[in-house]
Amino acid sequence: MYLIEPSGWLANAARHPSPNYNQRPDGADISLLVIHNISLPAGQFGGPYVHALFTNCLDCSVHDSFSDLNGLQVSSHLFIDREGGIHQFVSFNDRAWHAGVSRFDGRENCNDFSIGVELEGADDIPYTDAQYRELIAVTESLRAYYPAISSARIVGHCDIAPGRKTDPGSAFDWAYYKNELG
Repeated sequence: MYLIEPSGWLANAARHPSPNYNQRPDGADISLLVIHNISLPAGQFGGPYVHALFTNCLDCSVHDSFSDLNGLQVSSHLFIDREGGIHQFVSFNDRAWHAGVSRFDGRENCNDFSIGVELEGADDIPYTDAQYRELIAVTESLRAYYPAISSARIVGHCDIAPGRKTDPGSAFDWAYYKNELG
């Protein structure tokens, strides 16, 4: 397990503070973990573009597929790259802008009460062993720190925004991940 500091930062994560966050509503309970995927350009890994997107530094003229991202302000709490590197953009205490229009268990605006973890990947490309290892360790740490995040409250972006989002996709091995969590 990893240490979560009282400030809401994961002690072992590389920090890349994003301006794309705000305060959670008063009394918001952190009770949901949302798993996402991202790659920029789609299906390409290892470049600087995800970090640039989450910190509002993405030059949208670099790649044709980036034109839709112009002016977009998004973030995630964590990003786990293909090698298992953990990068944190927003304190867990704050509301990252990862879920968009969303609903879970009758509640709208999942950003208010969730933590978002992005895996570097695509819906149909298998994730790496290093990513699963780190995601499991991070999840165990989050569940210890935020006990309202039960197994039933760990979902994909597709589950809170059906019809709009498909990630983490068919390549994500939910059975393996949940089995390893116990």
